[in-house]
Amino acid sequence: MKSWIKFFAIFFVMLAVVLTVLVTIKAYAPYHSATQEAKDVVLKERLLKTVDKSYVYNSTNHYVTVIGKNDKNQSTAVVLNQDQSTAVVLNQDQSKVKKEVIELSKGVTEKEAIKIATEGQKVKKVLHVHLGIEKPGPVWEVAFENNRDELNYVYVVFETGQWWKKITNL
Repeated sequence: MKSWIKFFAIFFVMLAVVLTVLVTIKAYAPYHSATQEAKDVVLKERLLKTVDKSYVYNSTNHYVTVIGKNDKNQSTAVVLNQDQSTAVVLNQDQSKVKKEVIELSKGVTEKEAIKIATEGQKVKKVLHVHLGIEKPGPVWEVAFENNRDELNYVYVVFETGQWWKKITNL
């Protein structure tokens, strides 16, 4: 009887682990697909020579930001409209994808954005820093937790280094 209890206990634990892994993979698939399509568009159009990282930026519109080096070996970001990117890739007409190319040397750096966003705050952990497009143009979205475990978002305008919007103490 004890061996059956051990068998079922191990079986259900293993089943739970396998299901958790499968759900995680399935949940990550759209994110991976969007970033891969954006990388393909950027490399195919030769907007970037190499890709260092890419991520999804969600706002009123959905974007994918791809960061890498251009043909002059300058750090550059290309921000693509995610919905347009997906539709156009399916039609094989990437020239219609709305994209913005941003030379990273012409504005506030990621580290400077973190410093501006967290000035006067007691920061426990910076969660992410993403470059995206908002009403004033390119912005850095800095997400962090303060010492009271509250979530904060600060948007820093890429060109001027001034904060555009703050969402604090969530």
